[in-house]
Amino acid sequence: MTLASVRQHLAEAAPELTVLETDGSSATVELAAAAHGVAPAQIAKTLSFRLKEDVFLVVACGDARLDNKKAKAAFGGKVKMLGRDEVEDITGHPVGGVCPFGLAQPLKIYLDESLKAFDEVIPAAGAVNAAVRISPTRMAEITAGTWVNVCQDQEG
Repeated sequence: MTLASVRQHLAEAAPELTVLETDGSSATVELAAAAHGVAPAQIAKTLSFRLKEDVFLVVACGDARLDNKKAKAAFGGKVKMLGRDEVEDITGHPVGGVCPFGLAQPLKIYLDESLKAFDEVIPAAGAVNAAVRISPTRMAEITAGTWVNVCQDQEG
């Protein structure tokens, strides 16, 4: 899985996109923002959650924080983040490289409305040093993602 599966998925679903690899790690929002010359908010972090037996991903702005009340309302119950040991087994991607592309198994993808503040966001691409530049709308198209509002409102 990982980088190879992301490349294959994008080659089929979005051949216009290029996977960008950095020399160093871009596994955290701060490292990714520095590596790609953008604000942390423009990094699209992918979070892995479980609600009862269902596992799903939420992609949100790098500086966004989950709002538990909004998440409970949107998903119909209290969500729990996957443990580090579960993430790679379920997604096929290592922590720091998790993205909604090239997954080990089909998972429901949700995109937080916070992403719509940008024309282009930068999610990881299956490895701790790989990413892709993509519009939030295009990401929703190629992942069959559903838009939700589950993050805390940003202070203006």
